[in-house]
Amino acid sequence: MSMMIACLVSFVVTALVGGKVILPALRRLKAGQSIREDGPKWHAGKSGTPTMGGLMFILGIGVAVVTVGWHLMGEGEFTHLYVYLFALVFGAIGFFDDYQKVKKHQNLGLTALQKFLLQVAAAVAFLALMRLEGMLTPNLYVPFVQTYIHLSWPVYLIFAAFVIVGTVNAVNITDGLDGLSTAVTIPVALFFISVATWCDFEQMGIFSGALLGGLLAFLLFNAHPAKVFMGDTGSLFLGGTVAGLAFAFDMPLILVLVGIIYIIETLSDIIQVGYFKLTHGKRIFKMAPLHHHFELCGWSEVKIVVVFTAVSAIFCTLAYFGVVDRYIV
Repeated sequence: MSMMIACLVSFVVTALVGGKVILPALRRLKAGQSIREDGPKWHAGKSGTPTMGGLMFILGIGVAVVTVGWHLMGEGEFTHLYVYLFALVFGAIGFFDDYQKVKKHQNLGLTALQKFLLQVAAAVAFLALMRLEGMLTPNLYVPFVQTYIHLSWPVYLIFAAFVIVGTVNAVNITDGLDGLSTAVTIPVALFFISVATWCDFEQMGIFSGALLGGLLAFLLFNAHPAKVFMGDTGSLFLGGTVAGLAFAFDMPLILVLVGIIYIIETLSDIIQVGYFKLTHGKRIFKMAPLHHHFELCGWSEVKIVVVFTAVSAIFCTLAYFGVVDRYIV
């Protein structure tokens, strides 16, 4: 019941406060998105669409997590708050990046090195806190085979930091079409809701429910044609959220399944750049990341979002059956 309430609270706050207060404020501030010059030409028409819209669901999720999960904090349970604050740090990094872009009126914000160092610092701090709270073990749970890979703490922490930073940036790369990152993350939220329900993990159930409600409400504004973009503010927050949830459940390897779209998008970018350099100018894809390739193949934005979301849903369902036996006593 609490996760359903969290979903509703997050939806209402995101839709009403976000839509009635934050979105108009972004328009007044002329916080418009600068479109990449090397992107599809028809994206030029999106220039000026308000960005930093991720503030809408960040607010909605935060209100739901605090209000619905208040009784848990009174009992000394703070995991849901830790994950939210962790994701919020990434959202703040994205916000600063977006602000620089808006201020300079170009699609450049923080340097890659600056973002990387800030993200690594946030990941290390979160992992240290979760270890201190006894929420992490250096044993990697392997879905389906019901076994564990035992690592030393130093190796585990290096691995975990790499996974977190990789996930955050993969979600950021996926945010390239109207509603894409929002839509493909909805099945991910449903996956974590299902697992939280099955294992009776109320804290993460509340957080996951709030995530679902915030995304559904934001999709009202972010679906094609988008009235607002989430910006790095939203995409880095979502990346932090997905990674934080995986580690809060102590099963980071599940990201391979629930994050399949993020992984494919990122790999397409890496493959494209690597092949381009090796062959001195040749390309495998018409454009990377992969969603742009399909655009240039003639797919509409709506079709790409629907297909990618369906793939995400299939793999999230597969992931559920891969981990559910872990919680059978």
